[in-house]
Amino acid sequence: MEIKLFFSAVLLVFLPFLAYHAESVTVFDISKYGAKPGGEDISPVLAKVWKEACEATNASKVLIPKGTWYLSQIRLVGPNKAPLELEVQGTVEANPDYTKLPQKDGQWITINYLDGFTISGGGVFDGKGEQAWKANDCHKNPNCPKLPINLSLNFIKNAIIKDVTTKDSKNFHCNCISSQNVTFQRFTISAPGESINTDGIHIARVSNVKVLDSNIGTGDDCISIGDETTDLHIENVKCGPGHGISVGSMGKNPAEKDVTGITVKKCTFTGTSNGVRVKTWPNAPATLKISNLHFEDLTMNNVSYPVVIDQQYCPWNLCTKDKPSLIQISGLTVKNVRGTANTKEALLFSCSSSKPCQNVQISDIDLKYVNSIPANFTTVCENVKPTVSGKQIPPICPTPVQAS
Repeated sequence: MEIKLFFSAVLLVFLPFLAYHAESVTVFDISKYGAKPGGEDISPVLAKVWKEACEATNASKVLIPKGTWYLSQIRLVGPNKAPLELEVQGTVEANPDYTKLPQKDGQWITINYLDGFTISGGGVFDGKGEQAWKANDCHKNPNCPKLPINLSLNFIKNAIIKDVTTKDSKNFHCNCISSQNVTFQRFTISAPGESINTDGIHIARVSNVKVLDSNIGTGDDCISIGDETTDLHIENVKCGPGHGISVGSMGKNPAEKDVTGITVKKCTFTGTSNGVRVKTWPNAPATLKISNLHFEDLTMNNVSYPVVIDQQYCPWNLCTKDKPSLIQISGLTVKNVRGTANTKEALLFSCSSSKPCQNVQISDIDLKYVNSIPANFTTVCENVKPTVSGKQIPPICPTPVQAS
């Protein structure tokens, strides 16, 4: 009797799942609707089948088969009435000339307002960005042309982006904005280290987002985290080349909202300028709080600055430092960081003089200088009194608080 009751309970739990997967999936193969590989713009066909897929009342799939497909620009917008998948098996290519984008102020591929959405298939989104990188002077020219993001995801819920690659974007590779419950898994980002302003994934105004089991190599931050981000979990990500995984920069916009619950775990950084980093602008109006940051089980391979808290972030002298950052950082855990650094100041904790970092715990740091450990291999600590435990190589601050 007990065994029968057990199997009855299991059946009740899994019956809806089985029924859902038994439901037929309608496939919209763009090649069956007139799209042709090898040069002809697929955007009209893709827009047509996308609209039909969104109207479908059963699960549907938009398929881009194997082959090379030219896409000028597209906006794929919901809502969708049933689960929807974009399966990219082939290589989708952009125009190398960024001036030929039909909508000059838009992104290359924009996907908005979906609930229950998947991108999959093993294919590639190739932004053909080399020409744009050479023309990018935005760090010194405020009127520089706006360059398109490869894959812009906005207002997405309950989504998974898996087993696809974004390559050589002209700007950020992917953003995820104003979205909830999104997972990036086995997501590959590929661009050379000299590609300018090509953040891998930019995340902001989101909750419950995961980046898992992914490889990111690019010319800027592997992952950049903007304001109003809560419960972001990054695990088993390989980063390099690039600038590391960064919270910020923040502070310039007075409307920025708090960031909390950021975990970076079991990640490997190779040849990057930073490992994990928090950066806020001095002499800036925003007063948000950044809290509950957990950087754990990280491997550094020839990284310039493995751990950085920089509240005097001021690239290209775009600000003054006469007033400190007004952003409070608290609840920071740095645990089990190992590997090699190529600067003598391997760990940098430069907190704000007006809002010193609070509740900082550092444990089990085992870093080596790439050649041999110099006498001044050290940690920089400003406006912070961390609690430390375990191994401390390099030494953690001149007068830390020893954990009891």
